[in-house]
Amino acid sequence: MKILHTADWHLGKRLESFSRFQEQIEVLNEICEITERENIDAVIISGDLFDTFSPPIEAVELFYKTLKRLANNGKRAVIAIAGNHDSPERIEAPDPLARECGIIFAGFPNTTVVPFKLEGGINVSKSDKGFVEIYLPNISFPLRLILTPYANEIRLKTFLGIEDPEAELRNVLASQWQGIADKYCDEKGVNILSAHLYMMKKGGIAPEEPEDEKPINIGGAQVVYTENIPKQIQYVALGHLHRKQLVDSIPCPVFYSSSPLAYSFSEANQEKYVIKIDIEPGASAKFEEIPLSKGRKLLRNEFDNIDKAVAWLLMNQESLIELTIVSDTFLTADERGRLYGSHSGIINIIPVVTNVDSMEDNATNIDITKNIEDLFIDYFKYRNGGQTPNDRITKLFKEVLATEEEI
Repeated sequence: MKILHTADWHLGKRLESFSRFQEQIEVLNEICEITERENIDAVIISGDLFDTFSPPIEAVELFYKTLKRLANNGKRAVIAIAGNHDSPERIEAPDPLARECGIIFAGFPNTTVVPFKLEGGINVSKSDKGFVEIYLPNISFPLRLILTPYANEIRLKTFLGIEDPEAELRNVLASQWQGIADKYCDEKGVNILSAHLYMMKKGGIAPEEPEDEKPINIGGAQVVYTENIPKQIQYVALGHLHRKQLVDSIPCPVFYSSSPLAYSFSEANQEKYVIKIDIEPGASAKFEEIPLSKGRKLLRNEFDNIDKAVAWLLMNQESLIELTIVSDTFLTADERGRLYGSHSGIINIIPVVTNVDSMEDNATNIDITKNIEDLFIDYFKYRNGGQTPNDRITKLFKEVLATEEEI
C-alpha cells in the first residue's frame, strides 16, 4: 500500500497583503502530479486545510477541485481532518457528496464516518468515534486510521467523554488511542494515526512553531509525547508544524510532513515536502521525503548599506523578501524608493535605527523583528513601570493567540 502524507495547506492565506493563491494552485497541482506518478493508493491531509474559519470562495473551490482530482473518480481514498485554523462544521458539511468521490472528512475528534462502498473499489467497512477502516482497490488488506482532528483541551475532553477536568490531555489521548488500537488494529491490516496537534519526543528538544502560527501547545492542547502512541501504529501523520521533521522513530515513524509553501519568514529558506509511505501489515513503514519545487522562496537578510541591499535584491528577483536595514537615521523616501523599485516582492522593510538616543523626541526603539510574545512583554513592561507580566497573564495572552473565533 502506498500512502501520501501532506498537511497545512492553509488555502486562502496571504503573506501580509501579498496573495499566495497562484502559488497554491501550482503546488497543489504538483502534489496531484506526484500522487499520479507514484501510484498512490490513499492521501492523508492532516489538518489546516484552510487558513481561516471562513476562507475566500476561490480557496474553497481550489480545495474541492484538488480533492476530487486526488480521489481519481473514487478509485483513490482521500482522508482530510480539521486543524486549528479550520471550522470543523465547514470541513464536514460536504461529507455526503464527498463520500461519493471516496473523500472522507473528519472535523471533530469523535466524528463517526458513515460506512459506504463505491463501484471504484473503495469500501469503508468499519467505523467508530475517531476511527475508520477502509479497503482500497486491488489491495487485499485494510487501511485502519485513528483520526484526531484539532480541538482545544476542553472541547477534546468533552468529545471523548472525560469528566475529570484535571486529567492530562496526553493521558486522555493515549487511553483513547490505545482503546481503538486494541479493538481494531491487529497485524492483518495497515494501522496509521493522523492527528493535528503538538507532539514531541519526551525529554527531546521541543520543535518550534512558525512565527504567525496560532500556538496550540500552551493555552490549547497540551504537548503529546510519542510514547503515548499505541504500539500497533505503524506511521503517524501529523499536522500543525510547517517544517518537515521526523519527531521520533519509536514506536514508528512520527512525521510532520511540512506545509506545501513557506507561509512566514520564520520558514525562510526551508524546503517543503510531501511524504510517501510504503507499508504493509505487520511490517515497519518505509518512507520517502519528496521535495516540492513550486512556490516562491521566502528570504530574509540584513544590510547596513543601501547599495549592497539593492544588489542583493536584484540577484533574488523570484523570491519574497523581508529586509532589515540598519542605519543611523530613519530611511529617506529616496532610499525606500530605490529598494522597492529594485524588487516587486518586498513584503517588509524593517528599519533598525542605531542612535535613537539622539533623536529629538527621544522615542523608544521598538524592535519589530521580535516575536509577538516578546513584543507583548515589552509593551506590558512599558505600561506597568518595568514590571514583567506574571505566568498567569502570559499564559492568558498565549491562550488568546491560540483562539480563533468560531463563526
